[in-house]
Amino acid sequence: MSKTLGFQTVEWNKVNWRKLEKTLFKLQKRIFRASERGDVRAIRKLQKTLMKSWTAKMIAVRRVTQENKGKKTAGIDGVKHLNQRRRLALVDSLKISKKAQPTRRVWIPKPGRKEKRPLGIPTMYDRALQALTKQALEPEWEARFEPNSYGFRPGRSCHDAIEATFKNISRKPKWVLDADIAKCFDKINHDALLSKLNTYPSIRRLIKSWLKAGVMDKGIFSTTEKGTPQGGVISPLLANIALHGMEERIKQFAETMKGNKSKNRRALSLIRYADDFVIMHKDQTVVEECQKIISKWLNDMGLELKPNKTKVTHTFDGFDFLGFNIRQYKVGKNQSKQGFKTIIKPSKEKVLEHYRQLSKVIDKYRAAPQEALIRQLKPMIRGWCNYYSSVCSKETLAYGHATRTLPWDTCYGKNSP
Repeated sequence: MSKTLGFQTVEWNKVNWRKLEKTLFKLQKRIFRASERGDVRAIRKLQKTLMKSWTAKMIAVRRVTQENKGKKTAGIDGVKHLNQRRRLALVDSLKISKKAQPTRRVWIPKPGRKEKRPLGIPTMYDRALQALTKQALEPEWEARFEPNSYGFRPGRSCHDAIEATFKNISRKPKWVLDADIAKCFDKINHDALLSKLNTYPSIRRLIKSWLKAGVMDKGIFSTTEKGTPQGGVISPLLANIALHGMEERIKQFAETMKGNKSKNRRALSLIRYADDFVIMHKDQTVVEECQKIISKWLNDMGLELKPNKTKVTHTFDGFDFLGFNIRQYKVGKNQSKQGFKTIIKPSKEKVLEHYRQLSKVIDKYRAAPQEALIRQLKPMIRGWCNYYSSVCSKETLAYGHATRTLPWDTCYGKNSP
């Protein structure tokens, strides 16, 4: 083992990654605990230590160049594959003082729609530096994030959000505000985000340089005055920081209502997964008032609700959330003490979308051997079934063995198309 420019360089494939992960986790745990007790001085000191750590830099480069799904997607520098020597050189060159380069604009189609979603792909260097910065900021904010925020957080998933929704409505029918934020990643106000981030100057300047880096779309450069580049490693964390405080604002409104303050806080619930959220309460007027409050709160971050995806509905009418259809059905006294049952199924839209994806693959491999077609279909079907296996999806998953039409009568009622 030799030392080069102050760093221990070893052969990449001989590194004890488990040991490095443990070392990094211990440091992140100290940041988390300092954030829990509100010790800002300790947080900043530990974050600076992490940003200079050879261990953290090694893991950041490994995640970007080997583990991430987009590891083979190049930024404007054209770099998309690094050998062992170049990975170690990248670890050695990571410095927070370097100015960010523009992101490369990539347009990807939205499932089942004609419109496309813009992605901003940073350079490999910026991705590694973003991964390093995320490792320093995430423990601090994990100690502060609200309990019912589930998107893009370690150890949390869509299924946790669905379980929280079920527990919230399983004992009492409620009115629901099913809302979505319009172009959340593209419209976040930079000044408001940096003010809420409230970190030490070097990281603040670094994050600001990523936000203001600009975009290259087919050789044409354009500035970025708002939004975070969707496609960057740190973008989901920045979006969560921007939306932090939404649940607390709703709880503050609950305290102004008549009656017991603690009961009002428990009765009014907000469950958020990234930019998609639901607000639930037994009174329709309270839910409608929450919509106005949230709209005003989002304006401060430069955001707004998407009109065609925001509606107030009742749990007896059902609503879609994270690809699931959540609905309560009235039943006889012998079947349920409450007089209703809460049933969660795959949403009709997601079922149709899955069929369209399967259809495209089958058409593409029409002339291919059967084995090749099965090889393509197997992971798609298995992944979709695993995602919906935790809810009441027996009829939906069993469909297709005997018929060629969707069983909407049994899955979604006789009035469903």
